[in-house]
Amino acid sequence: MPRTYLIAANWKMNPAPNQFESDHQSYHSRSDIDVIVFPTFLDITLCNESGCITGGQFGHPEHHGAHTGDISMAMLAGAGCRYVLCGHSERRAHHGESSEDVAAQAIAALEAGLHPVVCIGETLEERESGTEQDVVAAQLSPLPLESDITLAYEPVWAIGTGQTATPEQAQEMHAFIRSHLPEDRREQTRILYGGSMKPDNAQELLAQPDIDGGLVGGASLDPQSFHAIVECAVQCTA
Repeated sequence: MPRTYLIAANWKMNPAPNQFESDHQSYHSRSDIDVIVFPTFLDITLCNESGCITGGQFGHPEHHGAHTGDISMAMLAGAGCRYVLCGHSERRAHHGESSEDVAAQAIAALEAGLHPVVCIGETLEERESGTEQDVVAAQLSPLPLESDITLAYEPVWAIGTGQTATPEQAQEMHAFIRSHLPEDRREQTRILYGGSMKPDNAQELLAQPDIDGGLVGGASLDPQSFHAIVECAVQCTA
């Protein structure tokens, strides 16, 4: 069975788009494309009530405790989330999350009945030094790759910079990641591209054989731009 495209909107620390309540259909799944939204914790209820499939941007691996400002995986599930981001590059960089921390999040998510979307990727310095594959392999190593998870490749140097990996660069890394998956999960696991996907580059990226969707940042805050990316995925399934 071919892998169904997944297009995910990561709104980061931004409120729901101004047009969301009148144009939330742009963020709904279709029969042929899976669409999910990662809002701030404050907008999870709004998104659920609008019929969106919703995920948390972070979940703490412990069920409860003295973790001011955090929300557990179980709490996200209780709030109606079905997905959760683990190890986004911004959390690795600004919150000091290690690969072991990210693996603990993914395991806790699975235990809570959430589907983890686990982010991996290299910095510009690591790519320029030729160590990008070593970096990504090390990030993959502690993950529960035998389980039903989704991976998102984030070339950190392309996030929020306007730069984008070429389709060839992205495909090369996606193929490398897939080669590291257990054989019985290799053809089932979706690997998303998460580095400045926009309407004008989405089709070329999504046409690559090992790219199964996108984790969309800035462009996801505009319903029309996000809808255009979803339409690119539709065209790639034709």
